[in-house]
Amino acid sequence: QVQLVESGGGLVQPGGSLRLSCATSGSAFRVTTMAWYRQAPRNQRELLVASITNDGTTDYADSVKGRFTISRDKTKNVMHLQMNNLEPEDTTVYYCYAGVRFDSAWYEGEYSYWGQGTQVTVSS
Repeated sequence: QVQLVESGGGLVQPGGSLRLSCATSGSAFRVTTMAWYRQAPRNQRELLVASITNDGTTDYADSVKGRFTISRDKTKNVMHLQMNNLEPEDTTVYYCYAGVRFDSAWYEGEYSYWGQGTQVTVSS
């Protein structure tokens, strides 16, 4: 069983900062990729915000480059998204994603898990 729990969302003024956190729990698995997605306007679909692989390779959506930073603390099994210079357009629900591989040979390949989401509201 793998569980992801997000935290750190809230209300912030434009230009302010928030740090989102995603804690993983469970056993007998290895996290290969973690990412943050956010809900698109009108709840049509989720959009990739940032991702980080096990070797530390990161990727960002063009709209957040230079403002957001994704990181992982492997010893604590926590992923963070530092969001600076927030804009009203960043307002939405943010979801933690983890791609994992299980230790058991009966579960080959990568499995996807999602957190419940944390609300970010950027408003004056």
